[in-house]
Amino acid sequence: MATGGEMHLKRWLTGIIFVPILIFMIGFGPRWLFYGLLFAAALVGLWEFYRITLPSISTGIKWVSMAMVAALFIAVYMRQAMLVPGILVLWALLPMAWEVFTFSAADQEKATASGFAALGPVYTALPLALLIFIDMRPQGHLWIFFLLTVVFACDTGAFYFGRAFGRHKLHQRLSPGKTWEGAVGGLLCSLFAAMLFLKFIKLHPLTVSLFLMVAALSIAAQIGDLAESVLKRHQGVKDSGHILPGHGGILDRIDGLLFAIPVLFFYLNL
Repeated sequence: MATGGEMHLKRWLTGIIFVPILIFMIGFGPRWLFYGLLFAAALVGLWEFYRITLPSISTGIKWVSMAMVAALFIAVYMRQAMLVPGILVLWALLPMAWEVFTFSAADQEKATASGFAALGPVYTALPLALLIFIDMRPQGHLWIFFLLTVVFACDTGAFYFGRAFGRHKLHQRLSPGKTWEGAVGGLLCSLFAAMLFLKFIKLHPLTVSLFLMVAALSIAAQIGDLAESVLKRHQGVKDSGHILPGHGGILDRIDGLLFAIPVLFFYLNL
């Protein structure tokens, strides 16, 4: 079993390897490559979500849901936004239809789970699809860099402030390691990172509304982290997966981002 120090080292090594690749994909690579990465993350995240929350769900519903995720990303990539509401409706209707034809009285637990299955794509795929809409905006890739900078600063600041100054537990039963001091530290680091980013990249003036949006991004990211902890605690799971050394699964890495993306999306479109 790896020690805390070994896990921490793996986290940094994984980041050092993958961050330059991510920077290339977002800033310089062909858009289909970046969108393909988001699609793959959505599929893996969805599979992890079902593994955590609905281990008994039928394989058929999993594949139906993944097919609908593929339909969503194709529609977004083709800029067919009018198709998106219909696809979202199908996320709920198709799993229910599947159960109509495969229902067994001796297997009512799976039938009940099909109603909850619709949450999976909404949680894991829809925010990542919104990221494509953000990217399609003027200077959209810079807004994505801004978002990642703020969320990463929040995550890092919460961790180190919590270790250095943490005294008051944020949620003892849900996540014993998180503290109010860490949460405040994450918020402060997000604000500082946003100021530093905008000092060198003239993406947006430093306005009150922007600072409020950054604060909302930080809070949303931390709530997203706790929300995934709820899912894992309920099922007694430590990590959503093992695809990223030192980080766990895809959901473990993007849980906060999934909650923060809609905040930025609405800010840019209101």
